[in-house]
Order: sequence, then structure tokens, then C-alpha cells
Amino acid sequence: MGLKIYKPITPGFRFKKSLSYKEVIKKEPEKSLTIHLKKTGGRNNLGRVTNKFIGGGYKKKYRIIDFKRDKFDIPGKIKSIEYDPNRTSFIALIVYQDGEKRYILAPEGLKVGDEIVSGKDAPAKLGNALPLKNIPVGLDIHNIEMNKGKGGQLVRSAGSSAQILAKEGDWCHVRMPSGEVRLIRGDNFATVGKVGNSDWANVVIGKAGSSRHRGIRPRVRAVAKNPVDHPMGGGEGRTSGGRHPCSENGLPAKGYKTRKKKKYSDKYIVSRRKK
Repeated sequence: MGLKIYKPITPGFRFKKSLSYKEVIKKEPEKSLTIHLKKTGGRNNLGRVTNKFIGGGYKKKYRIIDFKRDKFDIPGKIKSIEYDPNRTSFIALIVYQDGEKRYILAPEGLKVGDEIVSGKDAPAKLGNALPLKNIPVGLDIHNIEMNKGKGGQLVRSAGSSAQILAKEGDWCHVRMPSGEVRLIRGDNFATVGKVGNSDWANVVIGKAGSSRHRGIRPRVRAVAKNPVDHPMGGGEGRTSGGRHPCSENGLPAKGYKTRKKKKYSDKYIVSRRKK
């Protein structure tokens, strides 16, 4: 996957970089694997804004992704690589031998016509899903389950991958993309390979209109607001209110730890992420 760089014929095009989408084969999604996606505008059931900076955007359908990979020991072929507006990675359409179709996250290097399979005895090959205890140490993995049978929850964004560092009894030491080393049960499934579309990190939107098409509204700086709207607001001219950096609710930013001191998952963390 490459990047498309534009000539600066307008101010919005000057620094714009977008994906070339050479890998994408099919434009329209599989109809049986899509559902209607309702817009909220960041509002709850009372019509009050609970998530700021959300609104507008292009209409899109949700593609149902198979994060569980629970169709065991039945080979499937890659029919197409597709764009998904709901996530950063591309998705691959799988057609199984019994005729069923499913979407999965497309790993880097997966091509149309490749064969994949999931199961306890599946080979540790690109795109195959199998338990962590059967995956060799040092191999790139993604879509990792936290609880057996629940489906992959970890390492799903474009260009990300984790690695198994060691195996100890029923547990595996897995290094996350953040650098954190975490204990995960060996029975939990993961998919072999790195999530595709790694060039997504280099995309430059270029203009405000592109953000609006994505459903993102303008974000106003806190110091530019009035004291009634934000603790950091107010002041004459460019002088801010004098408060330490904080959120709208007054919660300190820049170094203040918000993680619970007795979180249940602390016992599974072998070493913290890199600062």
C-alpha cells in the first residue's frame, strides 16, 4: 500500500496525503454482512450532548466482522480486500467451502486467492487463527482474545502487531504494541500476522472539510473559551485563566494518573508500557 501525494493547486491540497487504495479490490460491501448504522450526533436518549465534537459526516453502513474466528477446521478463500469506513484497517471477504461468507481484518501480505483456516491444529500461517500456546514465540500476531470464546479485542488497528515473548504453564507473555508485557491464557485465540494498511499512520487530512466528512466537528482550544465553559477559559487578550491544564470537569492533565490503584487487571501486567 502506497501514499498518494497531491500537487498544491489549492491550500487544502498543499500538504494532503491519502492512501492510494491499490489493495482494495471491491467497492461495494457484501450486502448480507452489513447493517444500518444510526448517527447520534454525540447525543444521548435525552438529546443532550454527551460526546463532544461529533456530528454530520458521510452516511455509512457497518460491516459485521468475524472477531471470534469460530468456524473451525473449514478452509476459506480470500475473495476480496475491501475498505471499511468504521476502522483504520482494511477487511478481507472470506468464502468458506460450505458457501458461508465472513469478513475478517486483513493482515499485511494477504492476497486474493489465499487460503486460511482457524482451529486448534491450524498451521501458524498468515491469516490463520489458533490458540496462543500453539503459536511459535516471536511471531507477529493480532486480534487477540482476552477471554476465551469472546472474540479478539486486542491489537486490531492498522499496522499494529503483538509478539509472544515466552510461555509459562497455562499463560503466555505477550508484548503489546505499546510495549506493555501482559499475561494472556494460552487457550485464547489470536490471528497470525500484522494488521494491514500500515500507511494509515502517514495520512495527512489536509483540510477541515475532510474531518467534517468523517463526522468530526471543530475542537475549540480550552484557553479560547469563556470561564463559564471551561476552567482554563477567560483572561484578557491572550492571557489564559491561569489554571493548570485540566479537562472540562477540572480533572488535571499532563501527568495525572487516572488508572484505578486496585484495578483487577493489574495482576496480568508483567511490565508497564513505555513512557
